[in-house]
Amino acid sequence: MIRLEFSINLNYEIDSPGSDFIFIIQASQTNHQFIVSESLSVNQDIPLASYIDKRTHLRLLRLKGVPGILNLAYACVVDLDHYTAIPSQIYETPISDLPGEILIYLYPSRYCQSDFIKDIAVKTFGNMIHGYSRVQAIQDWVTNHVSFCNNTSTEHTTAIDTYLSKTGVCRDFAHLMIALCRALNIPARFVTGIDYGSDPILGPTDFHAYVEVYLDGRWYIFDPSGIAIPMGFVRLGTGRDAADTSIATIYGSVRGSTPIVSIKAIPNALGVVLIPEHVSRAISTDE
Repeated sequence: MIRLEFSINLNYEIDSPGSDFIFIIQASQTNHQFIVSESLSVNQDIPLASYIDKRTHLRLLRLKGVPGILNLAYACVVDLDHYTAIPSQIYETPISDLPGEILIYLYPSRYCQSDFIKDIAVKTFGNMIHGYSRVQAIQDWVTNHVSFCNNTSTEHTTAIDTYLSKTGVCRDFAHLMIALCRALNIPARFVTGIDYGSDPILGPTDFHAYVEVYLDGRWYIFDPSGIAIPMGFVRLGTGRDAADTSIATIYGSVRGSTPIVSIKAIPNALGVVLIPEHVSRAISTDE
């Protein structure tokens, strides 16, 4: 079992009284991602409210800040006990057999306009054998079609924009892959997290966006950006696209600075440090 320790530090300067914040910075608890310990500190003496979405395990933290400096410091230790499977034995689930709560991930969403990209998806992937291999082909196509480049997109960039520009960051890769999957009637969703093992050349540790695709009764992890190690992903937020999983949603006059994020592998319950690595098997941290 892999044990990872990470921390998130957020700093804001609040100008207007009663500025509201909604954060998604706390680790999700799933059947394969276990919270060993965690701590949260806020420098202002204000009440905190929390909410957990039972379907996605997403944890919302809500607060109303007062004028001045607001600092949040969150630290957590998680164990990752990945479910693994042989890719050739994983099949696509017919729409008629999908659980009701999965159906929403077939629909177009704000950043994933699967209805607009359907012709491209069908032309490129429509004749492939259905199953994990087809989704892997979609991931590989997105990885090769888009070049990773910082500061080439904004919070308004959609899957169609990324398809046309052929550049973007991890969230843009994820949105394009999700749109292509949904255009082929394959449920796909967006996950925000922290990754262990990304290339240092990309800069300091940061938040990461990746994709989960529902196949054969389970959500499997895919990383179309190709810049990280899926076995080292810690899940924070899960939703239809980035609109559902923003790390911080702010209402009011507020100035923020770059988040400070760190993550490392530490000894697990057996005293062994296991380092995330690329594997050929399909992996999942959620059912």
